[in-house]
Amino acid sequence: MTDKILVERKDGVTTLRLNDPKAMNAMTADMAGALRDLLVSESKTARAIILAGSERAFSAGANLNAAMPEDTTGFDVGATLEQEYNPLMLTIRDLEVPVISAVRGAAAGVGASIALACDIIVAGKSAYFLEAFARIGLIPDGGATWLLTKAVGRVRAMEMMLLAEKIPAEQALDWGLITRLADDDAVEATAFEIAARLAQGPSHSYSLIRQAAWSAADSDFASALSTERKLQKEAGESRDFAEGLAAFKEKRAPRFHS
Repeated sequence: MTDKILVERKDGVTTLRLNDPKAMNAMTADMAGALRDLLVSESKTARAIILAGSERAFSAGANLNAAMPEDTTGFDVGATLEQEYNPLMLTIRDLEVPVISAVRGAAAGVGASIALACDIIVAGKSAYFLEAFARIGLIPDGGATWLLTKAVGRVRAMEMMLLAEKIPAEQALDWGLITRLADDDAVEATAFEIAARLAQGPSHSYSLIRQAAWSAADSDFASALSTERKLQKEAGESRDFAEGLAAFKEKRAPRFHS
């Protein structure tokens, strides 16, 4: 574990905060592994999770000073992806609870990938997203090529990756890269309000919705219909559905506890 990730718990919501502000929360392999472990452990008790950073940065990407040897001859830059970052991204995808990112300042490189892999992305007006890999002769990673293409389409994704220019939060909202725009000092409150609302909702249903949506992103229409049919059977057998249906019939607000 690392002291560079803080854990805050309140009302069924866990906030995992990247906490290396001097390095603008640049990620190391240790941080990636610790974040993965915390996501897994906290998802067992939390009903929603927020990923947050600091005022200047959500995360400036990978900490190259920590990751690269002095002599890079023969060094496999992709190995850390396979060992640490790819497992982290798959963990975010496979969580059973909703994940919200609260982005202030820079979200760059793999930091942008982490933020954009979340279900709901709240960004402050001074936030920006940056794929700067081409500046140093690398390619976007952390699933960025997939995440960006799915979110904004091939042409805009290509512009982000090839030109390596900052995409301000307002432009990111216009492009469909993020879901909410807030004043900088309201980002985390907005994210928590959403997370707290989700924490009161049908957690099993949310888990199945996440499975269905991620599956659909890689499926044809017929396959999506088949997946929905399978998961709907599971949802229909849950306590969430029993309570939701009872509340509907009794004309009251549902009380989800599963």
